[in-house]
Amino acid sequence: MHSSARLFYHNLIPPKPPSASAFASASASPPNPNPNPLLRRDFLSSSLFLLAADPLRAETTVTDEPSISTCTQPAPTKQAFLDISIDGQPIGRIVVGLYADAVPAGSTRFAELVSGAAGVSYRRKEFVKIMPGYVQHGGLRSYGVDAEMARKTGGKMGADDLMREWEEQSERCAGTKNVGRSVSIIVRDPSKPPPKVKLVARKGKLEIDEEEVGKDPNGTEFAIAVKDSPELDAAALVVGRVVEGMDVVERIEGVKTVQDNTTSPYFRVAKLIGDKRAVVAERGFNRPYSKIVVTNCGLIG
Repeated sequence: MHSSARLFYHNLIPPKPPSASAFASASASPPNPNPNPLLRRDFLSSSLFLLAADPLRAETTVTDEPSISTCTQPAPTKQAFLDISIDGQPIGRIVVGLYADAVPAGSTRFAELVSGAAGVSYRRKEFVKIMPGYVQHGGLRSYGVDAEMARKTGGKMGADDLMREWEEQSERCAGTKNVGRSVSIIVRDPSKPPPKVKLVARKGKLEIDEEEVGKDPNGTEFAIAVKDSPELDAAALVVGRVVEGMDVVERIEGVKTVQDNTTSPYFRVAKLIGDKRAVVAERGFNRPYSKIVVTNCGLIG
C-alpha cells in the first residue's frame, strides 16, 4: 500500500483511548517543569564532583567571587560631642566614639580640639563643604588667632604625625575605610597638583626651583560620612564613628549648596589657562548657603 493511502486509512481509525492506569499515574505525579533529562540535582552533584576532582578549577571559581572588605571598626574607647546650629537655630548634638586604641594620634588630635586642651577648639567653627556622601568641617585656620593660640599653648597643627597612622590604616584595611557614620581627619589633599618648576635668579645665577601650588591640610579639618565614601580614603584618617545624632548629620547634608560647575566648558578652559577666577570659583563649589556652626563641643565622661 502506498504511503499516502496508509496515511488516509490511519486518519480514519480513531485513536485508542488511554487506560485507567495511565490516568492514575498522570494524576499521581505532576509534569516535570524541566524537560531536560539531566535533572538539576544531578547537575549540581556532577558539578561538585568535577570541582572536587579538579582543585585548580575549584580554586579559580573561588577567586572569581567579588572580594570582601577586611575592614573592621574598632571599639570606641572615649566619646566627644558636637552641638550644631544652622543659621543660629540649634538642631541637635552629634556624639562621636573615638578609636583611641587603634589610631591614638588621630583620636588624640580630635579629642584635644573638641575639649580645648590644644588652646583652640572647634567651637564657633563652621562646616564648609557638603558632598553627596559626606559633610566636611573647615577646622582651624593655619594663620591668625587660631594659629597663634596653638603656638602659645603647645597645640599641634599639621598632618605630618597623622600621615603614619593613615598609611598604616591604608595597609591594614583592604576595603572602604570611610564607611557610613565614620568620622575622619583630613590629612592630605589628593587633588593638589604637583609642584611647578620655575627659574629663579639668585646671586646673579639662574636656579631651578619648585613652587608649591595650594596648601596642605593642617590636620584639623574633619569629615563625617553620611554613607560609604571611598573617595575619602585617599585623603582622610578615620578616627571614630557617630554613635548618636546621625539625624543631625543628615540635616547638615540637606542644606542647599553652591552648585558644582566643574563640568562647564567655560570653567574647564579658564582652569586650563590658569585663570585665577576659576580657582576662586572652585573653592566655593559645594559650600552651604546657610551658616552651619559647632556652637559647643567637648568630651563626655
